[in-house]
Amino acid sequence: MDALILAGSVNNDKLRECSPVANEAFIPIGGKAMVQYVVEAIKKSSQIERIIIVGPPEQFQPLFAQDEKILFAMRGETIIQGTLNGLKLTSSSQVLIATSDIPLLTPEAVDMFIKDCLEHQNVELFYPIVPKEVNDRDFPGVKRTYVKLKDGIFTGGNLFLVNPEIVPRCAAKAEEIVSLRKSPLALAKLIGVGFIIKFLLRQLTIAEAENQVSKLLGVVGKAIVSPYPEIGVDVDKPSDLELVRKVLSKTE
Repeated sequence: MDALILAGSVNNDKLRECSPVANEAFIPIGGKAMVQYVVEAIKKSSQIERIIIVGPPEQFQPLFAQDEKILFAMRGETIIQGTLNGLKLTSSSQVLIATSDIPLLTPEAVDMFIKDCLEHQNVELFYPIVPKEVNDRDFPGVKRTYVKLKDGIFTGGNLFLVNPEIVPRCAAKAEEIVSLRKSPLALAKLIGVGFIIKFLLRQLTIAEAENQVSKLLGVVGKAIVSPYPEIGVDVDKPSDLELVRKVLSKTE
């Protein structure tokens, strides 16, 4: 299968104070651009044939032009639009989607996620979740956003496995959900008050969350519990960058 790496984020927020590069994907870590770690991990996966980098081609081609298995697609005005641009370059029936800001990603984490996904039939969208205790064990002190469910406390990962055919039909709803993320009342109305109440009371199960996401997007979705916390350690603030630089300095 092919993989998409979403790498079009402009460096104009908190990370700007750490590096002046125009694109967050090029923030230096141990002598390499952050995106290179993600590309290398996915390239080494036994499941991946080609990689499509979604971002300004003129920025990425100098780094990867020599690799015939790396293609480039223009970013869109939104993440969803960029994803659609990338999917135009693949004919895979399933596509791995990753973000460019998870430099601790390993080939083993990619392989295991895909392997676990392939054990399930007739699912169109897979998304990894990582137990808090696993994250705390490997990266003590790291600040993550956690969701408290009846099954445990989890944080999300930055990998997806999707059937490309579903993306155009659920793109509008996905955009709506993203646009309402900072408007709790509107989001609650969209998701459903009963769902929100169960969530607040910690009575919501993984299966119920899966069903609600599937209903909202009009797809069959499934959460995959992953033992690899590195898939969720994304660099979006200076403390994250400090952590990954420290971790990667010990492996190089």
